Amino acid sequence: MPSGPSIRAATTVALLLAATAVCAQSAPPSSREVPAKSIPVPTTVSPQLQQIIAQPLRSGWDTPPTTPEGWKQLAETTRTSALPNVQAMRERLKVRVEPGTLGGVRIYTVTPEKIQPRNRDRVLVQVHGGCYVLNPAEAALPEAMLISAIGGYRVIAVDYRMPPQAYFPGALDDAMAVYRAVIARTKPKRVGLIGTSAGGALVLEMGLRARQLGLPLPGAMASGTPMSDSTKAGDTFQTNARVDNVLVSPDGFCDAAAAFYANGHDMKDPLISPVYGDMSGFPPTILTSGTRDLLLSNTVRVHRKLRNLGIDSFLQVYEGQSHAQYGRDDRIPETQEAFGEIARFFDTHLAR
Repeated sequence: MPSGPSIRAATTVALLLAATAVCAQSAPPSSREVPAKSIPVPTTVSPQLQQIIAQPLRSGWDTPPTTPEGWKQLAETTRTSALPNVQAMRERLKVRVEPGTLGGVRIYTVTPEKIQPRNRDRVLVQVHGGCYVLNPAEAALPEAMLISAIGGYRVIAVDYRMPPQAYFPGALDDAMAVYRAVIARTKPKRVGLIGTSAGGALVLEMGLRARQLGLPLPGAMASGTPMSDSTKAGDTFQTNARVDNVLVSPDGFCDAAAAFYANGHDMKDPLISPVYGDMSGFPPTILTSGTRDLLLSNTVRVHRKLRNLGIDSFLQVYEGQSHAQYGRDDRIPETQEAFGEIARFFDTHLAR
């Protein structure tokens, strides 16, 4: 039977092991150091998309405006620079675009050259992206035109107010006003919601807000690479930093824009970061992202949340794409593919 020094040695070893175990449990997870490397443009995508992936980091990603007037001027600059592309896309896609108002909110009604017979009593409501601060007026239309032409749907594009004209929850209030007006004349199960980036977040926020107000939810939703967590939690905020050539960094332009929109409001509020909201009862939802997207984790987390709630959720992730590049140009094969998937999803889940 051991005694004296042997017992003391055994006791010391036991104490050290116990201390190590406690430290392992309480110590924060360590970071992983990744050596600098060059990431080539993938050859596994179309030549058209390769050209977009090869573009340098977005200019001004780390120099956002610092005044309300600066943000307003930037929005106007991006609007005017987008006009030639919007006009060319409209002509190629052969859609009709009519400005108007609905529920007291500015809208554009986008109508395809031919509405599919099964879509005659269906309508989509589209809310645009731009980190809550960009793409006013015609600049908001590419996504609406794409889903209208490819899917054969009539689309109501919401030209919501943006700061400094209206801070949180101005964009959501406007989108909900349009939604209320739409479901007053169209059965909700025949209505779909679609948006990308901030628009993708707004689609999810509209679902949360409709539940809060006791309104019927739409028949289906399409949320593209949503800004679902403006607190910047999520793995790809780190792993895709400086790989995504659109958003670039978790501390870049879009982070500053979201803070400008929130205007001091808690960024974890589900009506700003909808991944934290109660999504039980949501309609079928399709989510879209890319392997280089800074918001890939935002998209994946929403998908898993919906799946864990038993909701029909479909996640499509495209090779090599940074943030929202699947909606960049109607002539890119991956754009046709992505919006073809979204159109089929709506067709499957919207009532006729």
